[in-house]
Amino acid sequence: MRNRWRDLQFGLRLLRKNPGFTTVAVLALALGIGANTAIFSVVYATLLAPLPYDHPDRIVMIWSKVGGGRNVVSAGDFLDWQRQNTTLESVTAFTGSQMSLSISNHPEHVQAEPSTPGFLHVLGQPFLLGRDFLPEEGQVGKDHEVILTYKLWKNRFGADRNILGKQVRMDGEQYTVVGVLAPGATDRVQSELYVPLAFKPEQINHEFHWLLIMGRMKPGVTVAQANVDMQSVTEHIADEFPKSNQGWSASVEPLQNDFLDRDTIRALWILLGAVGFVLLIACANVANLLLARGTARQREVAVRGALGATRGQLFSQFLTESLALATFGGALGVALAWVFLKAILVLMPPFTLPSEADVRLNIPVLLFTLGATMFAGILFGCAPAFQAMDLNLNDALKEGGRSGVGGTRKRVRQALVLAEFSLALTLLAAAGLMVHSFWNLTHVDMGFRTDHILTFGLPMPAERRPQPEQMITFYRQILERVQALPGITSASVSKGMPVRGNYFGMPFDIVGKEVADRSQRRGASFSMVTPGFFPTFGIRLVRGRAFTEADAAGSIPVAIVNFEFVKRYFRDVDPLRQRLSVEQLIPGVTNLGPAIEWQIIGVYESVRNRGPRRFSPEIDVPFAQSPWPSVQMAVRTTGDPASVSKSIAAVVNSLDPDLPMTDVKAMDQLLDESMGGDRFGAVLFGTFAAIALLLAVFGIYGVMSFGVAQRKHEIGLRMALGAGSSQVLSMILKEGMTLGAIGLLIGLAGAYGVGQLMRNLLFEIGRIDYGAISAVAAVLMLCAFLACYIPARRATQVDPLVALRDE
Repeated sequence: MRNRWRDLQFGLRLLRKNPGFTTVAVLALALGIGANTAIFSVVYATLLAPLPYDHPDRIVMIWSKVGGGRNVVSAGDFLDWQRQNTTLESVTAFTGSQMSLSISNHPEHVQAEPSTPGFLHVLGQPFLLGRDFLPEEGQVGKDHEVILTYKLWKNRFGADRNILGKQVRMDGEQYTVVGVLAPGATDRVQSELYVPLAFKPEQINHEFHWLLIMGRMKPGVTVAQANVDMQSVTEHIADEFPKSNQGWSASVEPLQNDFLDRDTIRALWILLGAVGFVLLIACANVANLLLARGTARQREVAVRGALGATRGQLFSQFLTESLALATFGGALGVALAWVFLKAILVLMPPFTLPSEADVRLNIPVLLFTLGATMFAGILFGCAPAFQAMDLNLNDALKEGGRSGVGGTRKRVRQALVLAEFSLALTLLAAAGLMVHSFWNLTHVDMGFRTDHILTFGLPMPAERRPQPEQMITFYRQILERVQALPGITSASVSKGMPVRGNYFGMPFDIVGKEVADRSQRRGASFSMVTPGFFPTFGIRLVRGRAFTEADAAGSIPVAIVNFEFVKRYFRDVDPLRQRLSVEQLIPGVTNLGPAIEWQIIGVYESVRNRGPRRFSPEIDVPFAQSPWPSVQMAVRTTGDPASVSKSIAAVVNSLDPDLPMTDVKAMDQLLDESMGGDRFGAVLFGTFAAIALLLAVFGIYGVMSFGVAQRKHEIGLRMALGAGSSQVLSMILKEGMTLGAIGLLIGLAGAYGVGQLMRNLLFEIGRIDYGAISAVAAVLMLCAFLACYIPARRATQVDPLVALRDE
């Protein structure tokens, strides 16, 4: 131990004597370790850390499954699952809802989560004040209680500790506050409050799927056992209700990451691998610096060896110095990780990660940093340590000996540069693919005009205007008054719209071609729109006609489908001669009514309703023939869309003071937000690729500069024998560019591999993106040329007389 302490003291003195070398090496390591720590913080919080709930391994989601895909659940299925299962100690249902919370007579939109009593108990959420819902509060008429999250209680109610028992007005009705949750995971989810979910008799059916189901397994039960149990239950329900449940099954899945897109999971692992490349490049850089520095210390090592130091002692000395250097880099890397992490969280689009993910520098992350630091220290420290062990003492002790320029050591330094270049090209290729994909997204044809459109939601509860005639009249009045405002050319009311997506996905039959097995029916997005919908968005009809005011309640039910629908279902027939049979959607009733036959009267150009990545088949019907209380509105303006929001709000408030306008945004902003994940990926990969490029260029510059310094005598002799400056310049450039070219060729294999890994993350990118790979290869070679040119230019300025005299 005393020897180790002495080695450490000696190493620290050497580092202090070489501040330039120490600074450069520590910064390179700090960049690599900081980037890895920041990304690992995200990966750990998202994929590895246990959920912040009580016994999270026992919490599961239960889905209905049909045709290989999972689905939400009907109330009838939920109640039967709750009664008949034998492996779950509790099963609860929940759904999302937007509610109008009135504080001081000012309506404010909040995200609520109606849930059956016991939901918060399944999660094991502690209370700061009050209690959970009682079983009887899950009954109709007794369901006007509310539990507030700590965040809402603090921000909207001033942290009033006497709030229990007080009344709050939501959706025009009074609710009693019975509890406030303790601060924690529930403050990070979208829902700001919880209300009881009570089923009306007409909601208890097996046809209408609208619920999310969460359960807690009994102690000792595995997910596999729960799946077998639920499969048996669903088979029994299908026997009892064959019309609605034949072909349906259930899937029990662990809650952790169950809502996280599989492509996001893959992207996180790829990103962690990418920053791992940055650390490897940094290690190769520092190893090259240490090898160069070790050459200058050969006489010192030789003297120590001559005085009796063993090879093991020499190895230990160099490795201790490397670990000390890595420790400084790791300490600075933690500080950089904190900065990187803050920047990542600012740039990351909302709800990219699961709501429970608590991304921060915690003990597991710091342990990872410690491991990465030790790994880096050993990795880059072994090369100079082995170099010290392999030193020829006789050659090193000779005056003017140049054993450090031996072929083996030169090849080691060149191999490190090749590794840097190949890793840098791989990472640059990943960044190039992400940037190219993002460029494709920003230039894709959305199928509608995105300019000068203001969009917003009107979350009107069904109980406010329960009759279809009331809804139709109310929204007709809004449209008339809004369209009369200055600066507005058209307006529309709809249940779905471009980019925001459609709310309903409905199974349907083609009249005359019905399928016997209802679980095998075709499906499409289903939306209700007013006649102004297509002009407002500038959507082009390719066949037939648009909706008019004559397509009202009581007239022949008509529908317009998109071109994607025609391609998928009517490829060889005339769509305008077809009718679609779709069950009726009844406002305020979570059940499907009798089927309605909709005559197709038009086909419109497909619109990318779920963002710029994809089309989906869609059915649009007149709003007057299928009204719905909660809608979205869009207005086309002559000027800045934001300038008309206040006047529209005044119109809405004059017709319904309790109805807030929610999520007021211009369509250009919505489209920009829909590409936030792709932009985030491109920026992140691009940033780390730029760091890798900088390190790789510094690496080849360092090797070439060191090589020129070591060959000063040779270069002077060549020039004394008649070699011109251009010949010397060409010789040095050729050596450096050869290294770069070989590293480039090796890196192409890595670039191909990373392209295959990222295929699902990219938009309209082929199996090999020759354009992106060519661009990043050109950038890398240009930087390599510049890194080689500076030391090569310096070599041409060597004075032959001085070089020979020094030697």
